[in-house]
Amino acid sequence: MNKSFFLRLLFLFFTIVAVAQAPKKPTASEIYHNLQKLNFVGSALYIAAHPDDENTRLISYLVNDVHANTAYLSLTRGDGGQNLIGPELRELLGVIRTQELLAARKTDGAQQFFTRANDFGYSKNPDETFEFWNREDVLSDVVLNIRRFKPDIIIDRFDHRSPGSTHGHHTASAMLSVEAFDLVDNASKFPKSAEEYGTWKPQRLFFNTSWWFYGSQEKFEKADKSRLVSVETGNYMPELGLSNGEIASLSRSMHKSQGFGSTGSRGAETEYLELLKGSKPSENNLFEGINTKWSRLEGGSEIGAILDPLEENFNFKNPSEMLPQLLKAYPMVSNLKDEHWRKIKLEQLKQLILDCGGIFIEAASESNSINPNENFKVNIEAINRGKST
Repeated sequence: MNKSFFLRLLFLFFTIVAVAQAPKKPTASEIYHNLQKLNFVGSALYIAAHPDDENTRLISYLVNDVHANTAYLSLTRGDGGQNLIGPELRELLGVIRTQELLAARKTDGAQQFFTRANDFGYSKNPDETFEFWNREDVLSDVVLNIRRFKPDIIIDRFDHRSPGSTHGHHTASAMLSVEAFDLVDNASKFPKSAEEYGTWKPQRLFFNTSWWFYGSQEKFEKADKSRLVSVETGNYMPELGLSNGEIASLSRSMHKSQGFGSTGSRGAETEYLELLKGSKPSENNLFEGINTKWSRLEGGSEIGAILDPLEENFNFKNPSEMLPQLLKAYPMVSNLKDEHWRKIKLEQLKQLILDCGGIFIEAASESNSINPNENFKVNIEAINRGKST
């Protein structure tokens, strides 16, 4: 590898914030998986009330099978629950469950968001819930998260039309999601977040239903399914060596304080989604009719012409073979006018370049503590282990 090429990789490394002392080195198949994510330009937001409410099967499917930019918005941090692993309750339990959610998202690959809503314990219905929550404040948080994340589709875990049939927080989360869906493109509603992130118009809103909401499997089988979309979420992903159900169970098992560990499932697993707003997909594809290619972005077609063939012709024996094309695309992605997608895709591309280059860089100091304005020595080890020249 020539010197200038190596220096460009070093520059990319030092523009990425270190998130761990010993970052995992991806395999060639994992690099391919991340390339697929780079080439998918679409987002999905899952919304519910508490940590552990999320459907990890569907979230993992969206991240790892569809390759969508995916996040879970939990309105609370779970302060009002019970704790099976220690004495911490209330705020301290909220801290634990927050970390469990972050660990779950690290496992399934999605992002995690919250609102200011307080989990005050079990609530009989949404009216009671809104007596404790400031409805406008929590609604503004939901609107802010949608405007900031800019999802093409939003999926609710609970039904907004069934007050009193489940935890009041559950129904309230769905009610706020439905209300926010119609507000996020109106700049006069919560203008502060509109000014900061712009307005947004999600394309579809779904309710992630199941037989449980119908009372029994028999009732569900007899129900009218004309507005339901079914997706197969039990697929095996050879590039990861796991089925989606196995990834979902690993994610679910992060909720240790709630005793939600589960063994991995393999084989077919169907999820059902009821369309609440927007156009119904004609196929069992939640993004059907939504442009998720690079061409959705101004200046993106030229980028897609470079990056799409890399996915089609990926060399599993030598991923570094595509480094010149990745570096060619880098300034083009940097110049995208869409600030939202520019930031997302630039970070994905930076990491992909480093992973393909086989670059190992480690900074270590003999001092484990320093004082402000004090100098200290850092030893840097930088090794090019790649095959690119």
